[in-house]
Amino acid sequence: MSLEVPLPDPVAASPWPTWPPADADHLLVTGTQMAELESQLFTSGLPVEALMEKAALAIARRLLAKPPAAALVLVGPGHNGGDGLVVARELHLAGVPVRLWTPFERPKPLTSAHLRHCRWLGIPVLEGQPDPRDGALWIDSLFGVGQQRPIDDSLASLLTRRHQGRPGALVAIDVPTGLCSDSGRLIGSTAARARITYCLGLFKQGLVQDAALAWVGQLERIDLGLPKALLSPLAASQPLALGATDGATAPWPQLDPAAGKYGRGRLLVVAGSPSYPGAAQLCLQGASASGCGCLKALVPAAGAPGLWASQPHVVLVDRAALEPPRALQRFDAVVFGPGLGADQRQADPSQQQLWKQLQGFRGLLLLDADGLNRLAELGQGLESGASQWLRHRQGPTWLTPHGAEFARLFPDLAGLAPLRAAAAAAQASTATVLLKGAHSVIATANGRSWQLVETCAAAARAGLGDVLAGYAAGRGAMAVAAERAVAAERAGAGNQPVAANRLGLAAAALRLDGALLAAAALNHALAGCQVQRRGGPGGATPMAVAAALASQSFYQSAQI
Repeated sequence: MSLEVPLPDPVAASPWPTWPPADADHLLVTGTQMAELESQLFTSGLPVEALMEKAALAIARRLLAKPPAAALVLVGPGHNGGDGLVVARELHLAGVPVRLWTPFERPKPLTSAHLRHCRWLGIPVLEGQPDPRDGALWIDSLFGVGQQRPIDDSLASLLTRRHQGRPGALVAIDVPTGLCSDSGRLIGSTAARARITYCLGLFKQGLVQDAALAWVGQLERIDLGLPKALLSPLAASQPLALGATDGATAPWPQLDPAAGKYGRGRLLVVAGSPSYPGAAQLCLQGASASGCGCLKALVPAAGAPGLWASQPHVVLVDRAALEPPRALQRFDAVVFGPGLGADQRQADPSQQQLWKQLQGFRGLLLLDADGLNRLAELGQGLESGASQWLRHRQGPTWLTPHGAEFARLFPDLAGLAPLRAAAAAAQASTATVLLKGAHSVIATANGRSWQLVETCAAAARAGLGDVLAGYAAGRGAMAVAAERAVAAERAGAGNQPVAANRLGLAAAALRLDGALLAAAALNHALAGCQVQRRGGPGGATPMAVAAALASQSFYQSAQI
């Protein structure tokens, strides 16, 4: 007889995640926020000239590490143009042939002063528009963060012809000209296409969005040594970037060393169909890689023999075993959806009953792929759509849609930029949302959000989402099991205080509001990058990614 202990509400009870730290390496800010931070520095007494010198000298050092044969600096009228002029000065003094192009009149006073000094040094200034086939490295310092209006047709044509004739021969200071620093979308018809973008101070949100990747190129942050006191007032809901180094500190559930298989996470996988039999296999491989202790599956009959051969540790269940009202309560987590296809529709009475059970399930529910599509269909018959069903869920819910699935589930939000779309969906549904993309976004109902910023495009394959669904759900099941053990200990101890380290364990397990899902998404991405580096683009199969996740060779688990 199992002891059933109530689980706290993870959204209401969990503390703000502490991973990763909200520091200069992780904060994702808007252009307005960055301007406000700089304004505070200048108000404190820091000269504008000092910050400009600091930023531009750092860029010059990066460029001089492998000096270009020649450079042409495209100079704008604002302080971004001033940055470019300081870089031009330093390259010139280091012996690099430099020229300037200044297509705008009436530069700001500081920029004008730097231009005057560059002329005094003898740096040539072009009289007309440069030849787009010019052999020098072009340094784009035309607009930066402050740009709001589209560039004119002449400049747009020049930048387009530059990329066509000399691809990879342009770098940008802070933001490529023509790109919105908040959304990552084009302001007009085109933008400068950079090989490297040197982002000043903090990462601008737009530069890590999928829409911006082709224009930004390699993104390198230029550290300005911003004081912690300046950054600490930023809102707790500020998005955080997740990169390769964050895998080593990811928040994983820490289980009792003496826990048996049922105490190490009990996961049910409902996946696969005659049309997509491999989806169940891949989802279960991901779940196995998580380290989950007890793994059961409801899969199509046609896929069962192959499953026994490849994953004999998986216990198969049939639909009848899940029909009793409290059947799902034997599990800590359920992943529902990979590869279910259109073989069974919502009109099926048994499907309707299953959705009622899923809504009342008090463990973690991860909805993926066709689970999301079926929820979208179900929501069409509800007064407030799928969000109504989700708000009445009795346990934590993770949604893992790609763009098309997201649009079906949240049609009113589909046109928003990913960070805003995921955040709005999480708040509307009270679920944690992982919006998949080249740089996936994770957002929670309590306002926290993360975005992956180091991924490998060559690892994008059909089936990788199935692996992620199983892996993330397995980790979630382990976290619920850890909290279940703590709650049972409290109940058995007559509500006596529990050791401090166990209380910390409970807090870690409650972070089902997003940090754990974000960590799973990060390590799934890092595993894809690892197998791509080792085996080339063809080696990044879903099976190889699952194997890399199981080996944990690309990160070190760390206790919170």
